[in-house]
Amino acid sequence: MASCLVRGSRRASAPIRAERPRPGARRFRRWPGHYRGSVAADPLVPLLSLADVAPAVERARERVDAALRHRALRRQGGRVAAEVSLRSAIASAALEGHVHEREAVRAGVVTDPVLQGALRVAEALPALADRWPRAPRQVLARLHTLAAAGTVPPEALGRPVAGAAEGSTPLVAARLDILAGLVTGGTRVPQVLLAAVVHGELLALRPFAGPAGVVARAAGRLTLLAGGFDPRGLVAVDLGHREREPEYVGAANAFATGTPDGVRSWLRHYMTAVEIGAERMVEIADDVLG
Repeated sequence: MASCLVRGSRRASAPIRAERPRPGARRFRRWPGHYRGSVAADPLVPLLSLADVAPAVERARERVDAALRHRALRRQGGRVAAEVSLRSAIASAALEGHVHEREAVRAGVVTDPVLQGALRVAEALPALADRWPRAPRQVLARLHTLAAAGTVPPEALGRPVAGAAEGSTPLVAARLDILAGLVTGGTRVPQVLLAAVVHGELLALRPFAGPAGVVARAAGRLTLLAGGFDPRGLVAVDLGHREREPEYVGAANAFATGTPDGVRSWLRHYMTAVEIGAERMVEIADDVLG
């Protein structure tokens, strides 16, 4: 996985190897890259033992399940999904520092390339869901091309760069490969937990030039969509991030440290954002019913 996998006492360029735990050793050491033990084949399993994480995951699942039973979705699911997509794109652009009024965006009078990219990404997510678990590196490149067109040179679109994490461009690519391994079946933890890790790792790594946060948030939503947690893309999780933006930024920075407390902070924030996203979807569905 990205920066959290390779930081710590070991040099960043060193390969990641399975190791047997020492008797009495702590379960985590600069999580998750240096966690080793009986769950080495699934490095995300230890996250469920962090304080409050498993109950938070369960609450998020229950809240989403309840929201997805809303009666508006039986006949008006398309309208709800379109509104969630629009609001999510506006929220994602705002989290990049590009704030716009919803009605102005709806009227089509905004020419901000970051917002335009976020709108393109949001529109493309359903079509990319099938490819995400099979070819995540390709999908990430596509997301960046959609998000960053008009903000970075054409030759930079879809190409990893040396981001916020320490290391060279080849190392960034290697970290993306590890993350892709999780997406393609390298973990069996709940999809909402995997989505949180995907989102957090991409924020920490920032592997693409330009609005890399738009790509990270889209990858998180794709994980929820493709894994069946939110199969129609109705949970407005990015609205949850936007509504709790200071917490979002702080928790993301904490996650990037790779410490257990930092990771727990991010995961708890993410589950809260999912719950808020489910609540906002219900509100949108209520408006659709009129």
